[in-house]
Amino acid sequence: MSECPHVAELPRPEPAPQSETCLECLEVGSHPVQLRLCLMCGHVGCCDSSPSRHASAHFKESGHPIMRSMEPGMPWRWCFEDGSIV
Repeated sequence: MSECPHVAELPRPEPAPQSETCLECLEVGSHPVQLRLCLMCGHVGCCDSSPSRHASAHFKESGHPIMRSMEPGMPWRWCFEDGSIV
């Protein structure tokens, strides 16, 4: 995994998840495929394999570039700005 300039901007410690699921999916009656945690604010959104892609939408709305998987055994982080695993 490589470092991107956005990693240095992440709060320490990592923010706690604001929910246990994608609340936007619940609002529209959809089911998330996998969950992503925003490492700037703790927003939980569904992945791009989900119908509504709420994690990507959160990045576009907030500008928060780095999210990590909330799935067990998947510890990677993704930078939307750089389009890479960090």
